[in-house]
Amino acid sequence: MSKRNIYSIVAILIVLGVYGYEYFLDNEEQNNIVEEGSTIKDQTNEYFLPTSTTGQIVHHNGYSLSYNEPYEQAEWVAYELKKSQLSNNNFERPYFEIDKAVKTGAASWKNYKNSGYDRGHLCPAGDREYDINAYNETFLTSNISPQEHDFNAGIWNTLEQKTRYWANKYDGVFVVTGGILQDGLKTIGDEHVAVPNQFYKIILDNNHGKIKMIAFLMPHENSNKPLYSFVVSVDSIEKLTGIDFFPELDDSVENKLEASSNYKNWSFK
Repeated sequence: MSKRNIYSIVAILIVLGVYGYEYFLDNEEQNNIVEEGSTIKDQTNEYFLPTSTTGQIVHHNGYSLSYNEPYEQAEWVAYELKKSQLSNNNFERPYFEIDKAVKTGAASWKNYKNSGYDRGHLCPAGDREYDINAYNETFLTSNISPQEHDFNAGIWNTLEQKTRYWANKYDGVFVVTGGILQDGLKTIGDEHVAVPNQFYKIILDNNHGKIKMIAFLMPHENSNKPLYSFVVSVDSIEKLTGIDFFPELDDSVENKLEASSNYKNWSFK
């Protein structure tokens, strides 16, 4: 074998070694991010987290989520909204980024491009304006679902604002939000991100140890109806999703509260 051939083989082996090492480092970094995402954070109140139908729960500093890979979005996003966290900072909106903590791979923001749908936040950026990092964290793609603009900016936005009102009035609330994910939904993008026909939001108030909860189920369309017309029982959403929303509550308390669609204890003024 000539020296030229030997040098060529050596050069190829060096290049392969470099690429192999970079691939190893990339995989190692990805594994570390996924492991970090599986770790409970300081602000996470694990007691009020729902169950996951997929087994893929990710914890960020400002919220937790259960990712549903077949539908390429979270089946729920859950977080505590404290009264002390209510702020109105004029942060610059960042670009959306793929959530690397999702082991199966979160969908890209590119699926939404020219789709006709908004990148609808599940944990609203407006609920995380107390800190720039928490705010930016809401722009991960695991925290969005396709939403019609009129719905996102209309009745859904009204519910988000009311949630902040209750967080202030009741000294903090727990929030769980998601789309109803089921077979046969329209999809967008190359990764086939599902477009839910309905969205839900469940709010729990644990003020001074006295628990009450309220649940909303909304068709994916704007509406001029009052918010209370969308109130349903938590049980009805559990039947649609297969999710147990507050499994750590005492059964007698959980069964009573989740069966009720009474909103009289919640101020709609």
